[in-house]
Amino acid sequence: MLLSSAFAQDAAPAAAAGPDAMLQFLPIILIFVVFYFLLIRPQQKKLKVHKEMLGALRRGDRVVTGGGIIGTITKVVDDNEVLLEIAEGVRVRVQRPMISGVLAKTEPAPEAKGPPRNDNGPAGGPPPAEGEGKLSGGVSKLTKIFGGKRD
Repeated sequence: MLLSSAFAQDAAPAAAAGPDAMLQFLPIILIFVVFYFLLIRPQQKKLKVHKEMLGALRRGDRVVTGGGIIGTITKVVDDNEVLLEIAEGVRVRVQRPMISGVLAKTEPAPEAKGPPRNDNGPAGGPPPAEGEGKLSGGVSKLTKIFGGKRD
């Protein structure tokens, strides 16, 4: 008789401990949520931006590697490697993921619609002389500055 009443007393506190067990896991859950928003999510965004930057690399971009070497991309070898010129005539092959940043981005080459033009007119003409170029009305800069007439 004494033994059965002891078991009955142990069963009652175990049923009441159910809500307390959830309260014990609440700090662990809150810590995980804080870690997710302060550490994991920003790291995923940074990784995504780095991957987009690596995908947009092209010839002529000035980049810095993970080791701190600054150079210009002379050739994109494949999806995993680029040829980097770090000094005049010194070229090294670098894996794309080791490029940590782009210092200067080159403009894409414009499509050629015809022969290139200079200030003097159609292609093939002589380039403008030092200090001379056309202004509106065909008056050169030197004539405009010194007030003389052009023959």
